[in-house]
Amino acid sequence: QVQLVESGGGLVQPGGSLRLSCAASGFTFSRYTMNWYRQAPGKERELVATITSAGGSTNYADSVKGRFTISRDNAKSTVYLQMNSLKPEDTAVYYCNAVIWISDYWGQGTQVTVSS
Repeated sequence: QVQLVESGGGLVQPGGSLRLSCAASGFTFSRYTMNWYRQAPGKERELVATITSAGGSTNYADSVKGRFTISRDNAKSTVYLQMNSLKPEDTAVYYCNAVIWISDYWGQGTQVTVSS
């Protein structure tokens, strides 16, 4: 079955960096676009970044452009989110997502807290 397992979250000071990882299994990872979403308390889940199957195209939410970088290693079936210049408003649970055929798959999420 499809599994997505995020890791790398934690507490970081404003201006700091974190690198999230999402290890995928149960499907042919290299064939699918992968996404990172986040959900802050009291807010709707929002799309943060997207990367196409071969990694040739990426897209970002305006709020993270220039600070976050999505990448993938198809040999390791892993997608990453490098987050730099973190701000308190980046505090959220971050989720890895894959849409396979008509089904949405999600990881369990990893908490990112940006606070001094």
